[in-house]
This record gives sequence, C-alpha cells and structure tokens, in this order.
Amino acid sequence: MSVETFLKWKILPRCMMLASTVMSWRCAEWFMDLDAPTAAQSAFVSVVMGVMTGVFGIWMGHEHKGDNNVNSVNRSGK
Repeated sequence: MSVETFLKWKILPRCMMLASTVMSWRCAEWFMDLDAPTAAQSAFVSVVMGVMTGVFGIWMGHEHKGDNNVNSVNRSGK
C-alpha cells in the first residue's frame, strides 16, 4: 500500500475516532453499572461525553474538507 493510498483512505483518523467512541461507550457503561454514583463520577462522565461531542464535530469537519476540492472554480474571470 502506498503512502498516498493510506492518506486518501484516512485510516488513522477513522481508527482514532473508533477508539474514542469505544472508550466513551465503556465509560458510559461503567457509570450505568454503579449502584450509587457520586458527584465526582457524574462530573467525570459528563466531561467525557462533552469532549466526545467536540471530537465528533472536529472529525466531521475534517472529513468534509477532503471532499471539497473536486471542482475548483476560477473566480478571477479569466
């Protein structure tokens, strides 16, 4: 596999997003299994889920940018 193909398929960012999703899911499962969660545990899960919202938004923004250069328009009028 060439470097260009590896970068084009965006394998590493997609694996990182998958790993982040799995880790946040496991955090949510841990929290739901607690009998009497404390305020600190609740705050921890809240921060993890909030961070995942940001990670997902950034990842989606970068996924979209790669597909935007299909047709470039010359706006200079030449």
